Amino acid sequence: MASVPQPDFNVEFNARLAAIVGAQNVLTAKDDVAPYYTDWRHVYSGKGIAVVRPGSTQEVSAVVGLCASEGTAIVPQAGNTGLVGGSIPTGRRKEIVLSVGRLNRILDLDALNDTMTVQAGCILQNLQQAADDAGRLFPLSLAAEGSCQIGGNLSTNAGGVGVLRFGNARDLVLGLEVVLPDGRIWNGLKALRKDNTGYDLKHLFMGAEGTLGIITAAVLKLFPKPSASATAWIAVESPRRAVELLASLRGLMGDRLTAFELISRVCLDAVIKCKPSIADPLRGRHPWYVLAELTDGGKQEDLAARAEAALVECTERGILIDVALAQSEGQSRALWAIRETIPEAQFTNVKHDVSVPVSSIPRMIDEGLAELAKAFPGCVGLIFGHIGDGNLHYNIAMPDEAGTQALMGKKKEVNEIVYEVVDRLRGSISAEHGVGQQKREAIKARKSPVEMELMQRVKDALDPQGIMNPGKVL
Repeated sequence: MASVPQPDFNVEFNARLAAIVGAQNVLTAKDDVAPYYTDWRHVYSGKGIAVVRPGSTQEVSAVVGLCASEGTAIVPQAGNTGLVGGSIPTGRRKEIVLSVGRLNRILDLDALNDTMTVQAGCILQNLQQAADDAGRLFPLSLAAEGSCQIGGNLSTNAGGVGVLRFGNARDLVLGLEVVLPDGRIWNGLKALRKDNTGYDLKHLFMGAEGTLGIITAAVLKLFPKPSASATAWIAVESPRRAVELLASLRGLMGDRLTAFELISRVCLDAVIKCKPSIADPLRGRHPWYVLAELTDGGKQEDLAARAEAALVECTERGILIDVALAQSEGQSRALWAIRETIPEAQFTNVKHDVSVPVSSIPRMIDEGLAELAKAFPGCVGLIFGHIGDGNLHYNIAMPDEAGTQALMGKKKEVNEIVYEVVDRLRGSISAEHGVGQQKREAIKARKSPVEMELMQRVKDALDPQGIMNPGKVL
């Protein structure tokens, strides 16, 4: 007897997905899926059954329910701007990529309550603009804000330049809506600042990188829009002086100090080489710089005068060497353009996103570079970051391209040297980029068995089939 041909699972499964979201929102063609299966740096890539683009929370729920019934894994993806492979399929099992990009509506903006309710696929920059149009401020700000989506920001607990004053992404959220791994919807979209009724479940999903459920909407905190700002480019002789300057400016200016970014001379040189139109803000060359932003209500001239007085006092104390205080909005944008160009200017190197106590930043830089130089003579640190909250982007290269490419092949050895210094200083090997695929094994050696067990118990309780973003975090 002739055997009966078996139906192709993928074809049948994709037809069922199409019945939920529409055939045009189930992508399978090679060119269509390519941007979803590879990260923007082309470091991570994988394959899946399809890319599914639901247009509502109910469609997300139905897709997840179908996947749960078939044991098919789900890789949630927002703007795909991550750096650790967290939103890319591994290709090790049946997986779909579920893109939240069509969930891109602002559902409500309550200026009196200082809240905005938004869907997960909203681009961060659009949310900033909507808040600004309403005379408010949404302070989450990072280099990828023109393309990253808020669902991804929350899933990775993104940081950015405003953490010093406003906190990480989780500090900017009052409520969430989440589709659970069995397809049920948890509607926790409360716009309350006080709700003491048990476990605060939203914190389980922020920073979980899509391994516990899919964030589909959020209630975000807004703040008064500053009416005055001051931007300063400051030269210091060392990271220790930068930390001293941070303490002094916070003492003199209080919470008006919104951002405090450390930038090495090596990074500045890379920026100027990458974009010759960018000018060195100061006449002399200095080893380290700080880009500081201050904001306040009231008159612009009052804040400018206060900022100038504070910088003069820090100069008299010998904390800083030189300073350029922006005299216009255009000059401020030009200074921030330097900081925003750094990732583009040093694209290829061994990258690290680490955090240590602010007081330990000088040791992290000095001890790490000293130990790296022993193992890799001539290596260069392209170091910058948000030192107001202890977060350094600790990137290592060689002076020439060939040397850097060779160093990339020894990434694990470089990582271990950096991570050992982080461990010594009781820091974290992932400050704001997440764990994803990249640091999954590394955290096992750094978290206690009890902590790993507790994390696994939470995962097993919420996702017993293990279908949510497998191969990431745990």
